[in-house]
Amino acid sequence: MKKAKKTVKKQAKKAVKKQAVKAVKKQAKKAVKKQAKKAVKKQAKKAVKKQTKKAVKKQTRKAAPAKETKTRSVANPKPGKAAAAERKVAEEAAPPREKRTVKAATAQDLAQRQREISISEFFTKNRHLLGFDNPRRALLAAVKEAVDNSLDACEEARKLPEVSVELREVGEDRFRIIVTDNGPGIVRAQIPKIFGKLLYGSKFHALKQTRGQQGIGISAAGMYGQITTGKPVTITSRTRRSAPAHYYEIQIDTRKNQPIIVKDAEEAWEGEGRGTRVEIELEGRYQKGRHSVDAYLAQTALANPHVKIGYRPSKGDPAQFPRVVDSLPEEPKEIRPHPHGVELGVLQNMLKSAKGKRLSAFLGQAFCRVSSRAAQEIVAASGLKPESKCHLLRPDETERLYAALGQTKLMAPPTDCLSPIGEELILQSLSEQVEADFYTAVSRRPAVYRGNPFLVEAGLAYGGEMPADQLITLIRFANRVPLLFQQSACAISEAAIRTDWRSYGLSQSKGALPTGPVLLLVHVASVWVPFTSESKEAVADYDEIVKEIRLALQECGRKLGRFVSRRRKEAEAERKRSYIEKYIPYIGEALQEILAINQNKRTRLEGKLKDLLERSRR
Repeated sequence: MKKAKKTVKKQAKKAVKKQAVKAVKKQAKKAVKKQAKKAVKKQAKKAVKKQTKKAVKKQTRKAAPAKETKTRSVANPKPGKAAAAERKVAEEAAPPREKRTVKAATAQDLAQRQREISISEFFTKNRHLLGFDNPRRALLAAVKEAVDNSLDACEEARKLPEVSVELREVGEDRFRIIVTDNGPGIVRAQIPKIFGKLLYGSKFHALKQTRGQQGIGISAAGMYGQITTGKPVTITSRTRRSAPAHYYEIQIDTRKNQPIIVKDAEEAWEGEGRGTRVEIELEGRYQKGRHSVDAYLAQTALANPHVKIGYRPSKGDPAQFPRVVDSLPEEPKEIRPHPHGVELGVLQNMLKSAKGKRLSAFLGQAFCRVSSRAAQEIVAASGLKPESKCHLLRPDETERLYAALGQTKLMAPPTDCLSPIGEELILQSLSEQVEADFYTAVSRRPAVYRGNPFLVEAGLAYGGEMPADQLITLIRFANRVPLLFQQSACAISEAAIRTDWRSYGLSQSKGALPTGPVLLLVHVASVWVPFTSESKEAVADYDEIVKEIRLALQECGRKLGRFVSRRRKEAEAERKRSYIEKYIPYIGEALQEILAINQNKRTRLEGKLKDLLERSRR
């Protein structure tokens, strides 16, 4: 029993010792961890202080002036700069701030921000769409719009146009454009609307050939001048010889697309007749070349031989483009839309506006080339009744009517709405302005695209002093207006490139215009020219238009090919003739020796040989 008690005590002591040793080890480990953490913190603090001191030294070195670097100690910078450097380091070491959460917009918030945008406000920010994207093009575009309006006004009044264009340089890259015409003038009440409101005019809804179409051009030119110089447009117009002229200074309220009349007065008109003078001050750049005002006016005179133009540039001598013919072109007549060119949405609006009209009567009155018999065929093909009221037709009935309009065979639209230049006048204008050896012109028969009649004309001049080792000069016109920009995007250029000019005696690389001494003129006349943009600088690529242009160019090319071939044959014959003429004296000498003839007979014999050679050449 005693031994058992002793063993139990020993085991108890051993267990107590083990527990005590474990507790001591645990406490020692905790103490070591605490000391290690303290040591790490101390080292981190020392490192931060060391980096701060280095940063302060760098800041003070950068901030110190160059002359004082030798005397001032880098280790003792100014206290203000040191504090700023410490703050900067502290900000960099601080954790990034949390981003502020933005409140999501509700439908009501979005509705409050939405408002109507006026057309003038839109084009103020997107003036490049109208051709006012750089000062050089802006100067040309403003002159172009003013001249086009003048020519249209004179022709509608059946007066031979006389237009004067003047460019005054009033500052660096700043010009004042002055365009004067002898037209009928503008009614006083209409002047502010024409020059101070975009999309206002008389030609948009008229289906006949005119230079202007959209009612944007001249008001956009004035708006550009207002944006770039702050100056209003100045208009002086007289409608009667016995009355004084109306004088206006107008700006545009771009938020409302409304005119602002700065000044309204009367003044004396220079001269005896009527007319209009427009003055616009704008930012521009005058340069001569293919895309200059000079080139535009020269090409305008080429396509409008009945016009007399006087031009006074800001630099250089004045120029005159005299009138070639003393007769006005035939006046185009307005036509109604053709059924094959109307679209479904347009047809729906036409039916709604024709309230109370019977369907058969509406078809004959609203469209051209629809006789009473054709109207009955259309109504029968659509499954509708002739007495149906137009504004009461359901959408499915309108679609059936639209399909019947496209399926019914109708005559092409009338072509008296077009006013082409004509082959004779193209030849006359080319011969007046271009020195060449060969001229030709072609005027195609009218064709139709999307129900709109159009006509293509082409003129060609070859030879003369034009360079033979350069690409041909291509001059493009749409409704007698020159197109000077975006040549590569134009259907006229595409048709010229796709024509095989090698078969007509000219060299041509793939995908390029031919090379040779050629000036090529192409004119597209239509009641609605499909331009690629509002700036009206390129004709859109319609298959029907490209086809007609190619046919006109091929016809000119065949005439050119015959001339070039005949010229080559003549040159070859002349070369052979010169060789024979060179040896005629030797032939005469040989015959004199063989036949034993005197000198007089030899001379007569040589003359007979030359006459024989000349007759064979003919």
